[in-house]
Amino acid sequence: MKSETREESGALIISFEGDIDLQSSPEARKALLEAVGKGMAVLVDLSAVDYIDSSGVASLVESFQKAKTEHHKFILVSVSDSARRVLELARLDKVFTICGSISDALEA
Repeated sequence: MKSETREESGALIISFEGDIDLQSSPEARKALLEAVGKGMAVLVDLSAVDYIDSSGVASLVESFQKAKTEHHKFILVSVSDSARRVLELARLDKVFTICGSISDALEA
């Protein structure tokens, strides 16, 4: 898994690439929580995620809950088909705000 964080229009955008699984989820969790801790809206680009397992989903949920507690936006962006299926199975597509593009998320 690779991740990249950048700032755009007052939001932090974290892009993940590859698999977010038991091996890589601690790194993803750390990146997500650090971003949330900066007190800005966080947009999580999942367009290049090939696979996400329950540990990766748990990292997203924990970060979402922290952002919500601190009254910051936490938006999933361009969710890949495989990641979307996992979120739908867990019914988390109803919990997370999901946007089709970064520009849509920045407007949200």
